[in-house]
Amino acid sequence: MTLPDPGENGGAAASVEAGVVRAVGSIGLATLTSRILGFVRDVVVARAFGAGPLTDAFFVAFRIPNLFRRLLAEGALSTAFIPVFTDYLATRPRDEFNRMLRAVAGGLLLTLCAVSAVGALLAPWLVAVMAPGFSAVPEQLRLATTLTRLMFPYLIFVGLAALAMGVLNAHRRFFTSALGPAALNVGMIAAVLLLASRLPVPVLALAVGVLVGGLGQFAIQLPEVRAAGAPLRPSAEFSHPALRRIARLLGPTVFGLAAVQLNVFVNTLLASLLPSGSISFLYYADRVVEFPLGVFGIAVASASLPVMAEQAARRDLRGLGETVNFALRLSCFVAVPASAGLWLLREPITRVLFERGRFGAEETQATAWALGFYALGLTAFAAVRIAAQAFYALGDTRTPVKAGIAAVGLNVAV
Repeated sequence: MTLPDPGENGGAAASVEAGVVRAVGSIGLATLTSRILGFVRDVVVARAFGAGPLTDAFFVAFRIPNLFRRLLAEGALSTAFIPVFTDYLATRPRDEFNRMLRAVAGGLLLTLCAVSAVGALLAPWLVAVMAPGFSAVPEQLRLATTLTRLMFPYLIFVGLAALAMGVLNAHRRFFTSALGPAALNVGMIAAVLLLASRLPVPVLALAVGVLVGGLGQFAIQLPEVRAAGAPLRPSAEFSHPALRRIARLLGPTVFGLAAVQLNVFVNTLLASLLPSGSISFLYYADRVVEFPLGVFGIAVASASLPVMAEQAARRDLRGLGETVNFALRLSCFVAVPASAGLWLLREPITRVLFERGRFGAEETQATAWALGFYALGLTAFAAVRIAAQAFYALGDTRTPVKAGIAAVGLNVAV
């Protein structure tokens, strides 16, 4: 999927908008597939385990490496990779791009392995901080710690998947990279169906599924990465200037995303102090609202970022403004009615999706209550993602950080 070059006149702007729409369609289709599989996964998990201490332990354990993933992998790295990769592809010889890519792969792999090892060692303290309410139930605390240690290597696989995604997006190839997360869902579904009944602690099957799915998320992109002629064999050229450039972009971006992810931490911390199952209720509600957000809101932001980065590099501020405006309008076109629909139908949606097996009417009511509040923020979630991409494309990392800190303060106050 090739996005046309932005231009000054109306015809070029229309061409850019058409290219963004086509890319959104490609990303949206892949994301829709992944989200459908994600709901199948959640239905399978809810049917097998319900909402209780076992699922609370798993969701806390999964949230810890997932938090690092959003900070170091798919979130910040994607934002830092694409401008650098695009610049090298546009202005440097191909062999120089390949050399840069191998150096980035080496530095990334070393960093991910180190973070995973340290995270596994610190798992008991991380779980205690993330879910202080577990300290009253030692068995649940031990289970969450074991699950955390098992799943931390997932960060390595998903970080490499983010690298592959950056390469493909820089080459204007979006479908396969957006389809990658579907592998995680397939891995978890297969693990529950094939392994759960055979393990002494059935919920351990979910951790195995996460690892298999993370590996699949990286592997599914490799054929197209090779087709693009991009080598991912790591090198030890840690002094390559591209690494320093990515690090400069990465630092403020991680800080900004950390402020956003702090909201997740605060929600989990507070929910761990509430009755058993509260963490699971929030998780299932978040999964529902992530469906329209991922299929369209994040798809629009992802499709627009390469155009924004190129326009910012050429100082085409008028064109960038038009791209941002178009992306916001396109996102709101779907997000506003989706938000209203989710709020009005929150209980029937939750009942149809999850109420079966050990997930009963009481769990449906609690999850629907949380979904109603998440639905009210759907349009803003989508708009913030697009606006943040525009600021990062312009090199303004402070504004998203300030907005994130303000959001954390409001979340705690409310």
